[in-house]
Amino acid sequence: MSNKKKVSIFRFLNAKITSTISISLVLVLLGLTILILFMGNGLSQYMKENTSFNVMLSSDVSDARITAIRKNLDAMPFVKSSRFISKEEAKEQLINDLGEDPEELLGYNPAQDCIEIFLHADYANNDSIRVINTIIRQENNVTDLLYQQEAIDLINDNISKLMSVLLILAAILSLISFALIRNTVRLSIYSKRFLIHTMKLVGATPAFIRKPFLIHNVYTGIIAGIIANGIIWLIITYFSKEYVSMEPIMTVTDLTVVFGTVIILGVLITTLATAFAVNKYLKMQTDQLYYI
Repeated sequence: MSNKKKVSIFRFLNAKITSTISISLVLVLLGLTILILFMGNGLSQYMKENTSFNVMLSSDVSDARITAIRKNLDAMPFVKSSRFISKEEAKEQLINDLGEDPEELLGYNPAQDCIEIFLHADYANNDSIRVINTIIRQENNVTDLLYQQEAIDLINDNISKLMSVLLILAAILSLISFALIRNTVRLSIYSKRFLIHTMKLVGATPAFIRKPFLIHNVYTGIIAGIIANGIIWLIITYFSKEYVSMEPIMTVTDLTVVFGTVIILGVLITTLATAFAVNKYLKMQTDQLYYI
């Protein structure tokens, strides 16, 4: 093999590798943005579903009645889970919070038996909670439903603001990512502008000329997407080990959707960018090719 041919192959491989890596890095940025959106949604659900509501029971309620009330609550569509907290357990919690035994001060245990419930995230909003409050209070031996209204309002407001910021950030980064990938693809096709012109001169149709470029960059998009997913997975693994586990706010389904979206976007953006770039050179006259 001649040195000239070796240099030509080396340049081709170097350009291909450089282009693929450049697209991969942009897809990592786009993938992390999508991941953050899913994390924001997961964090929202996690916080809402871990906000507790205490169903206070009357002092004369029997164990059998407590079991029946809890069974009825678990059967309701808005209840995700529940647990019974006895007077004694509630008193221990008061001792931990206050630093002293309230029974010694008052002469009796002020705590009540209660059932702590956790709602599904879809029901953890003010309108639903008002309806839930009315439904639960209709239950016999239930004296009250206690929850921190200010905390719920704060969670909903902050999550709403966070999701708005993330959506705006995602839109901006998506545009930046498309522009960067488009420029990368256009540069890779720039060196073949005379080949495109030659094919046009010998009578090749625009569709025939575009086809090999589109197929080539579809494969590039898939490979770049796979590489980007590998980098994102390493970032997630490192973050989970060094800081905090992401399992409570990210499911396997979420990760699968993120990884699949990255590959699809890699193929879609590179295909569109290729079509635009090839069309640009197809419309140019011969003298214009020397001045771009």
